[in-house]
Amino acid sequence: MLIFKTTRRISSTIANSLGFVCRANTPDGEVSSSTSSWILAIRSSTVHRRFRHALSLYVQMLRDGGQPDPFAISAALKACAHLRCMGAAAAIHAQVHKLGHRSDVYANTALVDVYSKLDGIGSTRKVFDEMTKRNTVTWNSMLSAYLRDLNTTAARSVFERMPKRDAVSWNSMVSGYAKAGDLDRAAEIFSVMPERTPASWNGMICAYAEVGDMGKARKLFDEMPLRSNVSWIAMISGYSNSGDVAAAEELFKGLENKDVFSWNAMIACYVQNGFPKEGIRFFIRMQKPDAGVKPDEMTFSSVISACSRLGDLKLGLLTESYMTSIGVEMDDHLRTALIDLYSKCGAMEQAFKLYNSIRKKDLVACSAMILGCGLNGRTKEAVCLFKEMVDLQIAPNSATFIGLLTAYNHAGLVDEGRRCFTSMWSRYLVHPTRDHYAIMVDLLGRKGRLEEARLLIEEMPMEPHVGVWGALLLACRLHGNVGLGEHAAKRCFELEPDSSGYYVILANIYAEAGEWEKAKRLRRAMEEMELAKVPGCSWVEPR
Repeated sequence: MLIFKTTRRISSTIANSLGFVCRANTPDGEVSSSTSSWILAIRSSTVHRRFRHALSLYVQMLRDGGQPDPFAISAALKACAHLRCMGAAAAIHAQVHKLGHRSDVYANTALVDVYSKLDGIGSTRKVFDEMTKRNTVTWNSMLSAYLRDLNTTAARSVFERMPKRDAVSWNSMVSGYAKAGDLDRAAEIFSVMPERTPASWNGMICAYAEVGDMGKARKLFDEMPLRSNVSWIAMISGYSNSGDVAAAEELFKGLENKDVFSWNAMIACYVQNGFPKEGIRFFIRMQKPDAGVKPDEMTFSSVISACSRLGDLKLGLLTESYMTSIGVEMDDHLRTALIDLYSKCGAMEQAFKLYNSIRKKDLVACSAMILGCGLNGRTKEAVCLFKEMVDLQIAPNSATFIGLLTAYNHAGLVDEGRRCFTSMWSRYLVHPTRDHYAIMVDLLGRKGRLEEARLLIEEMPMEPHVGVWGALLLACRLHGNVGLGEHAAKRCFELEPDSSGYYVILANIYAEAGEWEKAKRLRRAMEEMELAKVPGCSWVEPR
């Protein structure tokens, strides 16, 4: 480890790694020569999550001749962890040695924490092993480092060796096993906890809810001695993810102190489960004075998503205007929601404008923009965005490839679509879902490669859903293939017996092939089953 020769050199290293220029003034413009004042200001800034300001003050203190104590060092290292600035953390680590704090438990515990978050388990373990004094927080930091890597075996070893365990230690093990997918071990730890805090109960409830086991989640919820709003929201979200809207509604009604987070959870439940109009009605109810809450960024994200699902650009623009009028700032999360709305409503110029304004593009924003390009036939832009995304080292996911395959499908680029479909699992380790297969079947079918489409369905590692067979059925109508069309239609009838659309498509295949008797029999069967043809309509309002 490099030991810096001068305090000024260390302060310059920290400042350079953060990319800011520091003045030797306090925030109020008064020069301070008191080290204790600097230390209090640094710790206060960290407590109030003003991490960049805390490090700026730390550098100013060094340049003013102040000597940081272990508490100031700990606060500065905490700021480094939140800002993900390893260069500054390494410089402060050198300063710990220089100032003679190598054996201080507070400074070294902060080092264990920052290395575990920024530099991997090897550096973390080295600092931990070199410590002559450790407290419970130190052990918990080492425990969290292993759990962050999902190394539950090493974490359990640390847990067993701990001289003293607190609630954080027990809760860390419960949540660690849960995140690793080992719910049996998580339940085992939970059952022998000497004291269960609300965080312990909520951790187990969330774990069961995430895997869709709402029976066990509800059992724990009912057994909880004291429930917080976090507990109720975890259950509402769990029911939402499992598609049980009625159970989520029942819970929401039973919640006495409904805060903005519980309203948000319920609005999101409606939107995610295909009830966007109900989500908007709920948002309107939220505005009433008796609700006692004000919408925030997450509220508007769900409402804009509802507008997107309805294809209602006008309502989306009104929502955006209202959001601005009540002082809700446009963050990147909201920009992404609006990108999805604009692109699905065909307003691609507005979508690109918003996308280019995002400061730090992430997976969701990139995927939304790629899908928008795919839906609107802008294949070149979709491919360019995908390349840009990979160059930014953002790993694509299932939604990304839905957008990219949609773009190739709209352009009729079969070979490119094939290569994309193959690379998603061979290169990017993203396993194709039924929706990816449906797009590929549609792409092959539109180009008349019906036999390839049929073979692709047979090769699927999971049972095809109705979208896959429906894509093949449409392709059979397009190319007049009666035999394969009958096979595809039969599977559609089995999966969605009450849907008239597939009967109509098969009847049209018969009629176009001149097989009038089969067409008549099918239409009579529809009448006997009381299946009516649904009139066509567009969900997208004209601009």
